[in-house]
Amino acid sequence: MSSEASAPAEPLTSALAGASPLPGGSDPHTTAGRIADLQRRRDEALHAGSARAVERQHAKGKLTARERVERLLDPGSFTEFDELARHRATDFGVAANRPYGDGVVTGFGTVEGRPVAVYSQDFTVFGGSLGEVYGEKIVKVMDHALRTGCPVIGINDGGGARIQEGVVALGLFAEIFYRNVVASGVIPQISLVMGPCAGGAVYSPALTDFILMVEETSHMFITGPDVIKTVTGEEVSFEELGGAAAHATKSGVAHYRARDEEDCLDFARELLSYLPSNNLDDPPADHPGPPVPPGTPDPLLETTSADSELDTVIPDSANQPYDMHRVITSVLDDGEFCEIHATFAQNIVVGFGRVEGASVGVVANQPMHLAGCLDIDASEKAARFVRTCDAFNIPVLTFVDVPGFLPGTGQEWGGIIRRGAKLIYAYAEATVPKITVITRKAYGGAYDVMGSKHLGGDINLAWPTAQIAVMGAQGAVNILHRRELAAAADPDELRARRVAEYEDTLANPYIAAERGYVDAVIKPSETRPEIIRALRALRTKRQAHPPKKHGNIPV
Repeated sequence: MSSEASAPAEPLTSALAGASPLPGGSDPHTTAGRIADLQRRRDEALHAGSARAVERQHAKGKLTARERVERLLDPGSFTEFDELARHRATDFGVAANRPYGDGVVTGFGTVEGRPVAVYSQDFTVFGGSLGEVYGEKIVKVMDHALRTGCPVIGINDGGGARIQEGVVALGLFAEIFYRNVVASGVIPQISLVMGPCAGGAVYSPALTDFILMVEETSHMFITGPDVIKTVTGEEVSFEELGGAAAHATKSGVAHYRARDEEDCLDFARELLSYLPSNNLDDPPADHPGPPVPPGTPDPLLETTSADSELDTVIPDSANQPYDMHRVITSVLDDGEFCEIHATFAQNIVVGFGRVEGASVGVVANQPMHLAGCLDIDASEKAARFVRTCDAFNIPVLTFVDVPGFLPGTGQEWGGIIRRGAKLIYAYAEATVPKITVITRKAYGGAYDVMGSKHLGGDINLAWPTAQIAVMGAQGAVNILHRRELAAAADPDELRARRVAEYEDTLANPYIAAERGYVDAVIKPSETRPEIIRALRALRTKRQAHPPKKHGNIPV
């Protein structure tokens, strides 16, 4: 914990009682003197950290707490809470060092004109460590966000609990955690980890909706490298253990890995543009223009050359991969896709976009990685995202090309049954509009899991290239015709013939269409117009589950 901070401000009572005038010669007993004293205190609050501590912060490529708030919010929109708050602790010599603000900047402002609450930890004051007053300031701004129904953004850059304040610091951490839980699903919560975040401090970001980290300067871990070496003998660096790269690719803790602080703050603003202010609001929408008069062709419902390119996106070979991003961007407005968790569990893709100016969430299997199989990480990544969309009234678009769940002892012993069930639960629980497009493979239980009609899909579409079956043709033929193949003079020729028969008979979208499991089989080039029609039809969707305290999702 750093002890660098400005000298304690002289109390007003002392200034009034003493003979020394305030700076500028103002009499402390006059109105002008009192105003001058207020300005002095405000100035000290603005420069609570020492010049040397600020220089060190900048030398690391890090902004100060106030600089981050100013960069995040619309210019001139910030209103600060508790600017003049100071800690009340007396032990271990801290009574002589009581900087204004106590190491965290809190308040509210706007992003693109929409209200947000924010707190920003100040590493230049007490190393950003949390004490009683510091914690109370965060609790106050979170309560404000809940009362007014606005998102809360926490900028984390601190040294954990303030040791000199003992258990009271731990108590305030728990007060913050409690509010994270109460706010979950009510207001969006975004955590920007822009420095150290260790020990118990990590659990507040972990309880929020999105965590953004910065390369090289952000670190999150429960126990640091020194403790790990002492206990287990492992040697690991801060970056390897809990850096942005580690959490964005290995643990999945971080939803976005920023190049620098500017990129992190920009992504936070972009993310907010897709989210409503609270669970009772609709997501923000960029309206494309006035309604089309009746009888006039709607240009949004006409296929374009970009749409026509989808007719060639699926390879003739079922084993040849393609990039699902091509499908996603062709459907979204202007091809703009805000991907979340881009480098974690890359066999599934999740993120936000817009259709007709309105926010949508996208979940898609990615044949470029693990052939699009579902595994533990992909299941949890997608389940979390679907639940986030459902909490904030954002329709879910699902693109399916999944050969099944990834086999192996690592998956089975790691709990793929329990973790895969999370994705089933998320889709079945969601009451927002759910539109599913099967582009190619939809095999076995993975067909059910990926937004199927049976789990409450509202509009389910399939391309003519869709293969909806219990398993792939090769595996099915090996089981169905095992004896015949074993006795055949030319088993390869027979297998090829039986595979073709299986694909013609079962591995197509038409049996599912006959039974109403898909609502329509469409040309790939018709996908965006059909999704627009579906979203328009589902704008007034209302669905309720049986009354209950809450479900029991397999965690």
